[in-house]
Amino acid sequence: MKRPTLAALLAATLPVLAASPPAITPFQVAPLVADAAELVPPFGVKLQGFLGRRVQLNATERLAKVDLEPLLAGFRQKPGSHPWIGEHIGKWMHAATLAWAYTGDPQLKTRLDYAAAELIKTQEPDGYLGTYTPDKRFGLFPGADWDVWSHKYCLMGLLTYHQYTGDAAALTASRRAADLLLATFPARKSILAAGTHVGMAATSVLEPMVLLYRFTGEPRYLEYCRYLVKAWDEPGGPRILASLLEGRPVNRVANAKAYEMLSNLVGLCELYRVTGDPAYLRAARHAWEDITARRLYLTGSASQGEHFRDDHELPNHEGAHVGETCVTTTWVQFNTQLLRLTGEARFGDELERTLYNHLVAAQRPDGAQWCYFTALEGRKPYGPGINCCVSSGPRGLALAPPAAAFTYHAGGAPGIALNLFELESLSVAVDGQPLRLMVATEFPRAGRSTVTVAAEKPLRFALKARQPAWAGKLEAKAAPDATVTARDGWIEIAPRAWQPGETVVFNHALSPRLIAGEHGNAGKAALAWGPFILAYDTAVNPGGDPPTQIALADPGSRPPVELKSGAAEILQFTALARSPRQPEPHPAVFVPFADAGGTGGQYRVWLHAPGSPLPPLNPSLLAAGVEARSRDGNVEGSINDGDPGTYVVTFDGRAQPEAWFGVTLPQPARLGRVVFTQGRLFHDGGWFDASAGKPRVQVRLRPDGPWQDAAVLADYPATTPTHSAGLKEGQAFTVRLSPPVTAVAVRVIGKPASGDNPAQAFASCAELEAFTE
Repeated sequence: MKRPTLAALLAATLPVLAASPPAITPFQVAPLVADAAELVPPFGVKLQGFLGRRVQLNATERLAKVDLEPLLAGFRQKPGSHPWIGEHIGKWMHAATLAWAYTGDPQLKTRLDYAAAELIKTQEPDGYLGTYTPDKRFGLFPGADWDVWSHKYCLMGLLTYHQYTGDAAALTASRRAADLLLATFPARKSILAAGTHVGMAATSVLEPMVLLYRFTGEPRYLEYCRYLVKAWDEPGGPRILASLLEGRPVNRVANAKAYEMLSNLVGLCELYRVTGDPAYLRAARHAWEDITARRLYLTGSASQGEHFRDDHELPNHEGAHVGETCVTTTWVQFNTQLLRLTGEARFGDELERTLYNHLVAAQRPDGAQWCYFTALEGRKPYGPGINCCVSSGPRGLALAPPAAAFTYHAGGAPGIALNLFELESLSVAVDGQPLRLMVATEFPRAGRSTVTVAAEKPLRFALKARQPAWAGKLEAKAAPDATVTARDGWIEIAPRAWQPGETVVFNHALSPRLIAGEHGNAGKAALAWGPFILAYDTAVNPGGDPPTQIALADPGSRPPVELKSGAAEILQFTALARSPRQPEPHPAVFVPFADAGGTGGQYRVWLHAPGSPLPPLNPSLLAAGVEARSRDGNVEGSINDGDPGTYVVTFDGRAQPEAWFGVTLPQPARLGRVVFTQGRLFHDGGWFDASAGKPRVQVRLRPDGPWQDAAVLADYPATTPTHSAGLKEGQAFTVRLSPPVTAVAVRVIGKPASGDNPAQAFASCAELEAFTE
């Protein structure tokens, strides 16, 4: 008789979370390679603290409030509104199912049931579950080239829903969609002919196809998975496996598209689990090692412009389109797979780095919105709309609870591993008996966590906790008869009989750190506290200097950064800083990168290092002000950072009668001269239309006062809606205010130009400066 795994026993031992508690549907096919780390399902985990709040907000403020109708519309009425509109309902179902399994929220379950039923209703007789018209299916047609990709996410959503609800209709729909893929590829054409990015978008259906094989036990699905891997080596294919086994770096695999490549590697890990082919795991390890050594940001994400770039090419600014949230989420999935397969602490380290930094940095702190890209400096472009990253980010956070702990086999005894430090409780079964571990932690303010055993009778098991790469020595204080060893990144208490109510204390130093920059960040430094990477944020430094002007000061004998006292849920830190305006060391406030920019402030992770020359003084009176513009646009630069290389636009694809760029000062100032620097010029606008009147300088004399005309940019060229009349990017226009005025805000306003697209209009600005004289 096959012995059930610890996690499989969990569902029978937990208290009921809702009227219909989750019950995991078992796989029909056991893995050929058993997981070294068997993750605890979401309903067996309760998180607390910083990460617990972010996970909860993801469920209540995002997933519970997403409007499902636009996500279903393209299935009901084809074609959909966008080539990849079909991916979003599956992504939502994947995330929402995990979130429901974690929270037990009955209203979220009702929405899940509705989404699944409505999606299944749209499935066509041949199994098609996409958003394209019949003449543009499963190919690379203009505006219709993501069909297999969308089917992949429908499969992921339906199979996850089936896994946690046992819904038979979801599994049937998944079979029918998969059977259509089998009948199409390669019978009618290569699957590469239906996948963008050298076919990788289509072959990433590998992950749900492996899961479908495991749920059904039908060999044809496993054979199809083998076909997908072989397709990589077809002429013109991405050669993912072969390239990695040859030792190629990921930026020289296929077209280096990070999201699609990582998606395929997640599927390859699933295929290794059921086949045991060592080449699959070897390739995955090589990719991981290349990314972590050469292409990973300090904050736990990768990619610029959605691609893997050259070794150590890790620009920080917004214009580089840093850290696509789809990449961040898939990096979480990839590390989770490798942790499960190997149990190695280094994969837990990377999960922690990403979960506490780049992933939650892309989430607005209230949980309602997400960023597409999340740079290490600038402003965060949160968005509520429908795009791949806004749909992916919630999936990443929904994966956090299962990554917090796992069960394993410690010789002949069961073992329980704590991977994250903000566990509140963990429910598992030991030899068929229910066990709950209750955790009281001082993290992240201190490194002490007390674990209490809640059980009806003594239970024998091993217990271990991950030794974080950032921490001082982790210690475990247990009963005198406990055998404690530290190895391979874990501190482990050997199997023993634990008494009900018994406790063990794990303690480590949080190690405030000053991290020296390398390569492109040479001469810079960053601050860290425990797993948190910190950032300077103008929103918590009112009246302070902009991030471009800040240099870290030598702390001497003091720690490089200190935690401020205050409410447990608010994390703020102080460190000594210098600036051209304040060259003597003075305290500045820092926040986790996850929170930086959350209220609209400018932020920066990498600052001038202690001992480095101070940056040139930005003499503009507006340098410490708060910038704004008539419309947010789609470029998150800055107009008061002293750098004309950064810029902003008011573009949103719509017509607008006026466009303006302004800065509010921290206190009233006497303005005698204003300088406007032109931003980028585009084929469809980016300048002011002077035929309707040249741009004007306006001032506000008091915070609640009206805007008043103060001057006109008389030297601005005679532009029209369609012609920029010789205007140059970076061209500066100076106007003197006569007489000077004392104001609290200044802006430049005019009519935006449309270029070759009269249906819309926008303007662009690189810098707005003001001076007394």
